[in-house]
Amino acid sequence: MEKKKYEYITKAFTHEGKRYYVRGRTEREAQKKLREKQRELDTQGEILAPSTTVRRWAAEWMDVYIRTRDITDKSADMYQQKLDNYILPEIGSMKLRDVRDIHLKRLLNNANSSHSTAQKVRLVLQAMFKQARKSRLIPYDPAEDLELPKAPKGKRTSITDWERQNILEVAEYHYAGLYVLTLLYCGLRPGEAAALQWCDIDQKNRQFFIRKAIESGNSSSIKEPKTTAGRRYVPIPLPLWERLEPRIGEPFDYIFKQPRGGKRHTESSLNDYWNNFKRELDIHMGAKIYRNQITAHCWEVLHSKENKENWEALVPYSLRHTYGTDLQRAGVPINVAKYLMGHSDIAVTGNIYTDTTPDVIEMAVTKLNDLHRSVS
Repeated sequence: MEKKKYEYITKAFTHEGKRYYVRGRTEREAQKKLREKQRELDTQGEILAPSTTVRRWAAEWMDVYIRTRDITDKSADMYQQKLDNYILPEIGSMKLRDVRDIHLKRLLNNANSSHSTAQKVRLVLQAMFKQARKSRLIPYDPAEDLELPKAPKGKRTSITDWERQNILEVAEYHYAGLYVLTLLYCGLRPGEAAALQWCDIDQKNRQFFIRKAIESGNSSSIKEPKTTAGRRYVPIPLPLWERLEPRIGEPFDYIFKQPRGGKRHTESSLNDYWNNFKRELDIHMGAKIYRNQITAHCWEVLHSKENKENWEALVPYSLRHTYGTDLQRAGVPINVAKYLMGHSDIAVTGNIYTDTTPDVIEMAVTKLNDLHRSVS
């Protein structure tokens, strides 16, 4: 039997300067194939690399598009540092195509960073995702309209001695006091402290073993620390140990629990925990209240704009920063401080160790004088 011959209908179109052709036996079939081919070309990158992770793309992007640019090594290192310390710990394991603007916004919100750092993190995010879109690895750019969170301009330094005294006094009776003291005395990240169980304490040597944290943006999940450097032993100072030891419970119970229900903390409940403590601190430091409502904050009572800025910048990470400064004031070498704080890059620790205080300078002068006397 003779096969039926068809008069094929050909359709042509241009995509990024290249001509493409499709054929169909009917007008309808040709139009269908045309649409399918256009759709395939529009999402080609996504089809070719459906499982590409943010971490994998970041490595390729740094090698191909950043380190080959005519920029200084310091500038290239800035990109890598922001990836390692802020971006990859949060979204590195996500598939590139699954990242949405809400993930990036949450990343910036949770960074607890200065205005300057938040700007740099956004710069890296926008450059990386813009290139991914141009390379057709993703159908749209989630970082294109990313807005900066409200963050204190400049840098929040350590708490003052006056603030420290008031924090210690409120911690004596407030239900979040032990959590706050742990951040202050051990320099833990909030998520690390919230994930602590009693089995994470080496009672003989009085130290925490930090090996996990609440995953940012996913309060139901516990993850490894932000970097491998995050796994560390941190000594527990005596003032904190005296508060912890009488409360030691079952090995797998969480040390810090939600005040209602006794469940493990989530990101949301941690924020409530801190905000309630800060409210009590505000009152303790002189705020005026009427019918259980604050009518004038402590900085308003003191009529100090500087105090207002410091108060707004007082976040849990301020206590971690204070821990780093305390290590410096105690004469702890910077490489040891890097380990205790779980930093992957000593430059991050160096940013804290540049906050010199008069007693640090005086200690340095004393040590130099002792050295000169010993060699003269």
